[in-house]
Amino acid sequence: MLTIQVQFLLAQDLPFTKQDSLRGSITPEREWWDLTYYHLDIKVNPDKKTISGKNTIQYRVLKEHNVIQIDLQAPLKIEKALQNNKKLEITSIGNAHFIKLTEPQQKDIIYTIDVYYSGKPREAVNAPWDGGISWKKDTNNKHFIASSCQGLGASVWWPNKDHMYDEVDSLLISVNVPKDLINVSNGRLRKIENHDDHTKTYHWFVSNPINNYGVNINIGDYVHFGEKYEGEKGILDMDYYVLRDNLEKAKKQFKDASKMMKAFEHWFGPYPFYEDSFKLVEVPYLGMEHQSSVTYGNKYSNGYLGNDLSGSGWGMKFDFIIIHESGHEWFANNITNKDIADMWVHESFTAYSENLFLDYYYGKKASSEYVIGTRKMIQNDKPIIGPYNVNKEGSGDMYYKGANMLHTLRQLVDDDKKWRTILRDLNKEFYHQTVTTKQIEEYLCTKTKIDLTFFFEQYLRTIKIPTLEYSLEKGKLKYRYTNSIQGFDMPIRIFTDDSLQWIQPSASWQTTDFKGDKITVDPNFYININAL
Repeated sequence: MLTIQVQFLLAQDLPFTKQDSLRGSITPEREWWDLTYYHLDIKVNPDKKTISGKNTIQYRVLKEHNVIQIDLQAPLKIEKALQNNKKLEITSIGNAHFIKLTEPQQKDIIYTIDVYYSGKPREAVNAPWDGGISWKKDTNNKHFIASSCQGLGASVWWPNKDHMYDEVDSLLISVNVPKDLINVSNGRLRKIENHDDHTKTYHWFVSNPINNYGVNINIGDYVHFGEKYEGEKGILDMDYYVLRDNLEKAKKQFKDASKMMKAFEHWFGPYPFYEDSFKLVEVPYLGMEHQSSVTYGNKYSNGYLGNDLSGSGWGMKFDFIIIHESGHEWFANNITNKDIADMWVHESFTAYSENLFLDYYYGKKASSEYVIGTRKMIQNDKPIIGPYNVNKEGSGDMYYKGANMLHTLRQLVDDDKKWRTILRDLNKEFYHQTVTTKQIEEYLCTKTKIDLTFFFEQYLRTIKIPTLEYSLEKGKLKYRYTNSIQGFDMPIRIFTDDSLQWIQPSASWQTTDFKGDKITVDPNFYININAL
């Protein structure tokens, strides 16, 4: 997801409801079965703004049960559910639909259920932050349609097991559209079927695990171009779908895509979805991290819609949407949070990837100036981690407070080769997995060989930014942390007139001998400073 206007994604702090729990928790009707395969087979009618069709859901039984929860948001309606062609009873509580299975569900056996649905899906209010389906027209008055549903949930436009913890192993997306339009979805195009009713069906297959909100449809008067990228795992197909009138602009602007791939494979390891290719697809909103089908709407300009978010100047060296949304292929799509409360795993690492892109091409100074410049957008309004089991994310500070937290951690590691290895191994350790904050914390503690317990507690779970208080008097440096949690004692670098040294403040005053008239605290550490 993006960083500006994130308030549209974050709901107000309202009391949680039964519906929140049904959406955000691993209910008894979810936990007994494991997703193995979806075939989403739908017809999109642009003129009527409707979707109809079915989702074939294949699953493995983990323990015997006879009620399965499928999610679909109003005003869409489930018409019927079948297992072995037998119609099943459905009980609905809001957007959660409980289907009673009549056949015995035996452990370790794979079963299939067909869920038929139709209607007018929620129209996006302000995509992608307040998403749904965007029903737009291009400058030639042709339909230009796209889905976006992070946070809101994929069940806003198709029936599924709408919880992050269980990713489907593979997916076939079949989308029927008018013959003068093209649908682009995730994975690789298997075939195109022509029909007598002046429509075509596009069949896209995803061979890797994919999170629900990463599944997308993009429908328009597209033209295609592409390239072969020689990457760490061999030849990667990189394909680009743009509106017909934008082809020449795209051929120039999308050169950032291969630059991105080179930098991020360096820092994070091989692109995680070689089997499914990489795509950039133009859409009528700003963009999103849909797996192997990254969407783009940055108006073919560098920066964020032509602006440098950092104010450092470095933000104009790259197309923000290409770099940020593609960074999510490693953090969101490869490594995925189990609960949206831990969405910092997606957004902090991906916001941090922006300055690593700069580091790769322009060096550490550019990288540091950029990430430090983004601090002006940090609100410290509430903790980065949200409440669990109610589909509620934490503060929008998960972007640039999170990025600066990780930049600070790089300073603590104090070894760039080791830091790069840690990031690459992170993508190996949790390859194609859903994770918790605890798992990421434990991994980083182990690999850095630093006890980061209080570090993460301070930055992820409080809104306090540590303040270094210090005074210089008669050759003595006196210092401590304020506005910090008990036990927080992060080391920091300071510079004198002619040397560098480390100090390790805590909540208690400490004193050390000091030569010189002034000190400079390394700005790469995300702290406040108060010289007494």
